[in-house]
Amino acid sequence: MIYSKGTSNLPHECWIQSFLQGSVVIMALKSLVLLSVLVLVLLLLVLVQPSLGKESAAAKFRRQHMDAGSSSSGNSNYCNQMMKRRRMTHGRCKPVNTFVHESLDNVKAVCSQKNITCKNGQPNCYQSNSTMNITDCRETGSSKYPNCAYKTSQKQKYITVACEGNPYVPVHFDGSVFLPATPQPSLPAPHKHRLLWLEGNNSS
Repeated sequence: MIYSKGTSNLPHECWIQSFLQGSVVIMALKSLVLLSVLVLVLLLLVLVQPSLGKESAAAKFRRQHMDAGSSSSGNSNYCNQMMKRRRMTHGRCKPVNTFVHESLDNVKAVCSQKNITCKNGQPNCYQSNSTMNITDCRETGSSKYPNCAYKTSQKQKYITVACEGNPYVPVHFDGSVFLPATPQPSLPAPHKHRLLWLEGNNSS
């Protein structure tokens, strides 16, 4: 077929135009899908990042209180070193802290030992059946942030921890004592009745 001079190849040009328009639409759709995926990924990162960066109560307990296989014996600078190393002098000087020099398994086992009331009144505290090697770190009078200073005292004491979760593990160090807690002795039944009678008369 012979076209005269100045006559366009209309079918060919229409096909090219349609092809270009289709390509533009496809590219726009691809860009939209890619943008949607990026927005979704960013949203997931925003939601997940805080939970990834947050320290669990059990992990915080291990960081602040566990130093298995070690000892502060003969090292008066132990608390100054450990309190800084375990990030308890960041932003402020933590006044008091205790490190336990026993295995993590032994400390976890306390959660199934003597159940006592916590200092805050909660019922989920437990006292060890035997004494443990610990180091008490107490801020000195000359301590002032950021130059935190501590006195190191190594002791053998019964420890008390608060336990939570599943598995049931230590999440808070509630204190230590030289003598274990003893339950209140129960009075024989006649003595109980006598005591209740006296209390009733005294209240009247």
